[in-house]
Amino acid sequence: MSVQSFPYSAFLRGPSQILPSLTDADVILERRDEENLILSRAERFEAAATGLRFAARSLAILARRHRALAEEALAEELPWLTWLPAEERITCVRELLADLMAGADTGLLVPFARNLASWRSTAEAWSDPQVARELQGPFSGDGPAIGRPSEDLA
Repeated sequence: MSVQSFPYSAFLRGPSQILPSLTDADVILERRDEENLILSRAERFEAAATGLRFAARSLAILARRHRALAEEALAEELPWLTWLPAEERITCVRELLADLMAGADTGLLVPFARNLASWRSTAEAWSDPQVARELQGPFSGDGPAIGRPSEDLA
């Protein structure tokens, strides 16, 4: 899919100069102090959403019937899974598949993206032998005592 970028201010000054670009591409409106916006034709958006739902459901069916094959497919797409301990790898795959399926059905993929980033960070921590040892404990106590916040901060 082709994408073109334009400053948001150009869109505000003259949408008729930007909108024809939607014929062949999605448009990213770049904003300085906010997240960028994406303009897309409804047909392209629906096609992508339908494809995502189909792929997510297909992967979930595969995972239920042939878990090892689904894990292998995800490991190929997400090579950092190998840094996770075996038990964590299974949990990661299950959580990501569940989030992907829910996101495909609802259109809310931010939870999937956040969980994916979280698991990747966890895998990166496990990839460092020193950090991995520290993560496994033993842990001394509950940590330092912290006083109650003052009323004006609450």
